[in-house]
Amino acid sequence: MRDFSQAYQFKIALKDINPLIWRRIQVPGNYTFWDLHVAIQNAMGWSGYHLHQFTLLDPLTKDRIFVADPVEEFASDLKIVPERETKISKWFSVGRKYAEYDYDFGDGWEHKITLEKILPPEKEAKYPRCIAGARACPPENCGGPWGYQEICDGKREFMENFEDYDPEHFDVNEIEFDNPADYSDIADL
Repeated sequence: MRDFSQAYQFKIALKDINPLIWRRIQVPGNYTFWDLHVAIQNAMGWSGYHLHQFTLLDPLTKDRIFVADPVEEFASDLKIVPERETKISKWFSVGRKYAEYDYDFGDGWEHKITLEKILPPEKEAKYPRCIAGARACPPENCGGPWGYQEICDGKREFMENFEDYDPEHFDVNEIEFDNPADYSDIADL
């Protein structure tokens, strides 16, 4: 028996990369932002080595809202909404379709999240699931979009570290999703 009545379909696109690297995922409507973070990590191919945050834009005040796992040592004047307690359904709706997801503040991987639709879950489908996408996720710690472009152009030092990397490879059937309750970012350790 499902404990959710709606599935949210998102397109996740990595910014500042051309041609585009993207995934289309469907997740349960009762997901928290932490659960969505885990689904994005799995769908894109990231490893959870680095910190992350979601950035939302309040439609009334135009203030930025940060959704993350509050970490005391990084506390600042910014208001951080706790991602493990905040449901995606509280934010995403027909009128609020966009968010940003930042991963690895050193390399600066920025993702645009677009809510494409809210739909009833398919009876036999397992959620979360990736239903489409294009191109391989960049290697971790490659230097962000600039370093990634150098890898694709074959100009990057230490190319032997990336010789098995194929930027055009993507197979939706290779994506496996972790249970968010069992997932822990290496950055959290």
